Amino acid sequence: MLPVIAGRDAKAVESLARSLLQSAAVFPLDDATAMDAALAESGLVLNCAGPFSKTAMPMVEGCLRTRRHYVDITGEIDVFEQIYARHDAAVAAGITLLPGAGFDVVPSDCLARHLKKRLPSATKLTLAFRANTRLSPGTAATLLERMHEPGMVRRGGALTPIPPGSLIRDIDAGHGDRFPAMAIPWGDLATAWRSTRIPDIETFAATTAATRLGFKLSRVPVISSLLRAFIRFTSTGPSASLRRNGRSLLWGEVSDAGGRRAATRMETPEPYALTVEAALAAVKRLLAGDAPTGAQTPAMAFGSEFVMGIAGVKREDLADSGR
Repeated sequence: MLPVIAGRDAKAVESLARSLLQSAAVFPLDDATAMDAALAESGLVLNCAGPFSKTAMPMVEGCLRTRRHYVDITGEIDVFEQIYARHDAAVAAGITLLPGAGFDVVPSDCLARHLKKRLPSATKLTLAFRANTRLSPGTAATLLERMHEPGMVRRGGALTPIPPGSLIRDIDAGHGDRFPAMAIPWGDLATAWRSTRIPDIETFAATTAATRLGFKLSRVPVISSLLRAFIRFTSTGPSASLRRNGRSLLWGEVSDAGGRRAATRMETPEPYALTVEAALAAVKRLLAGDAPTGAQTPAMAFGSEFVMGIAGVKREDLADSGR
């Protein structure tokens, strides 16, 4: 089955399709007839067009109507929640809905599931990452759209807002890798909850002091405008060299009511490079019929070892404590 390059902008879509020697399909997201006609010729959709708050659900509904699998690379909590709300409809249609098949959230979701296996009694999960990359224009657009929103954690199984920049901790990822990190509304607050059912979850990203201050001040209109301009100007995406050679570090820890703990670190290729490999691996598995129907997380669909099949991924269990 050959890929079809699809999108809303005819000039951009057709130019990209020509450069890749592939066919093109152009349709607006609000034209269900045109969308369904395009989907009828496909086995599944891999949606890479963010912000996914605008593109995901129209495509999901189209996939449900035409009984086609859906995959995307979102990291947006509310998009995950909206898609998971369509689980029963996906089961009835006999399809899989798989949001988050990129760096958001394949490595961290598989890490969370792995940690749950190490400590089945876990009641708290902490995830953190340090990514060696540069924001793409699409990621920047999502960040700008959500900059005014509060931070988020999960407490007692419920998503709970916190002031932006208010939760800071020092991460010790082993082997001398220490970094300051700030809690962010990472997609794992939606996915890890479903993959592990651990009720308390916090997600952190490595940040500089300037970044942390910027988030705290982001609700001041003048400063928010300056931050938006800066992000637009600097978000060019990673270079080819950085995609080839960049590395990212993830760390996770679980603990239970008895004080037992387990931690694991994971190294991966550069986030955008990993996204390509993870999303294509998910597409291959779905086209082969190797996934349950319904709305799934990556680790629920393919297991905690899924990420370990991607070249360059390394995982190391750190010492347990309190046993």
